[in-house]
Amino acid sequence: MTRILLLSALAASLLSAQDWARATLEKSPRHREWVTVKHDGRSVETFVVYPESKAKTPVVLVIHEIFGMTDWVQDLADQVAPAGYIAVAPDLLSGMAPNGGRTPDFPSGGVGPAIGKLNPDQITADLNAVADYGIHLPAANGKLFVAGYCWGGSQSFRFATNRGDLAAAFVFYGGPPNKDDMARIKAPVYGFYAENDARIGATIPDTVAAMKAAGKVYEPETYAGAGHGFMRAGEDPSGSDANRKARADAWERWKKLLSK
Repeated sequence: MTRILLLSALAASLLSAQDWARATLEKSPRHREWVTVKHDGRSVETFVVYPESKAKTPVVLVIHEIFGMTDWVQDLADQVAPAGYIAVAPDLLSGMAPNGGRTPDFPSGGVGPAIGKLNPDQITADLNAVADYGIHLPAANGKLFVAGYCWGGSQSFRFATNRGDLAAAFVFYGGPPNKDDMARIKAPVYGFYAENDARIGATIPDTVAAMKAAGKVYEPETYAGAGHGFMRAGEDPSGSDANRKARADAWERWKKLLSK
């Protein structure tokens, strides 16, 4: 309970302190839009960004942090596009806020606890619906990746146990799924972790062993001096040098893996 309260306070702070992310996004020349993806009586508000490309491109499903659909998540999705990918980023709190709203409609401190109460089956159904929407876009070539951050990193790993047509899953400082579920994974899984993140770092050795035993590809990499959330913190103007370096190095690795 204490951790949830702390995350809630941090979420409130983050939601109100990402002017730098919003400013970066507003300068982007790329086409971006909000769409409503409907399935099974639900409407999932989804941020979509297109690359400037003549050819059809793969899709990256972006899963937000425990802080919900922040300006930074939209900024990140916009940065995925120039690498040559359509980014689709669902707000998994769609319809869950007061009066049927989504992330921005929660009262201060309400986002973290709401995410903690999300039904795993609903999360999977939302992600599947948004993934299907993405790969069937006229500009898409049918190839699908997933990437998630913090809470979303754990969800990207779990999604790999439920989605057989993934080309790869990218887990940014998230925990692993249940060991028994790993047998269902078909895609390679690539981990991006922070040295100063003992909670998540402690899960890596057992995950390496479990994935190896299951005959699955799992390649983790840990970034020296970085803290949990370095992809966001490394872009924040107030971020540390270690987080900025980790973010830059992780971006380069991620782009190389996407292009394999």
